[in-house]
Amino acid sequence: MENATVLLVHGLYMNRLWLVPLAWQLHARGWRIELFAYPSLLESPAAAARRLARRLHPAGVRHAVGHSLGGLVLRHLYAQVPELPPGRVVTLGTPHAGSAAARHLAALGAGWALGASRARALFGDAPPWPAQHELGVIAGTRPLGLAQWLAPVPTPGDGVVGVTETLCPGMRDHVALPVSHSGLLFSAEVAHQVDHFLRHGRFAPAS
Repeated sequence: MENATVLLVHGLYMNRLWLVPLAWQLHARGWRIELFAYPSLLESPAAAARRLARRLHPAGVRHAVGHSLGGLVLRHLYAQVPELPPGRVVTLGTPHAGSAAARHLAALGAGWALGASRARALFGDAPPWPAQHELGVIAGTRPLGLAQWLAPVPTPGDGVVGVTETLCPGMRDHVALPVSHSGLLFSAEVAHQVDHFLRHGRFAPAS
């Protein structure tokens, strides 16, 4: 499965430009890259996944990397299209177990700030992870995100998502790195670990 295409999916409040730093680092390691953008406040993860599914060719191995909410888009994608060829998946700072910050905002009556991402996503109710796709999860432990000033974020965490919130039943491997939530898209160590998991189905041992 080496050197297959790697699909990158961004998170909430972001666009495809946020994916460029990680895309360049993975491209330099020999991967072909596809970027998928969606209006994260207007289009639910399930709807984004349906649109993504229409552009994916059913043949050939395709790996995927989702940042934050993008990882939940991928959960919806594989639930909707279980016949997609097995490919490895890495999520970066994705709140698989739900987001305490999102729940707090909703409880305060500010759930509107989350837009369509509330639908079967940030509250821990995304579809189960399918066993045929090997999942690696990367969490951040540098709390620099704005969300921690607006709502409680479990510690350790990346300032937006707590490490415990990134855990997903059925995942193959998990690693926590000293980076912030947005820093997951810029870090050379994150790119190294993504590359290692896509090639070997596990993260590299700590140096």
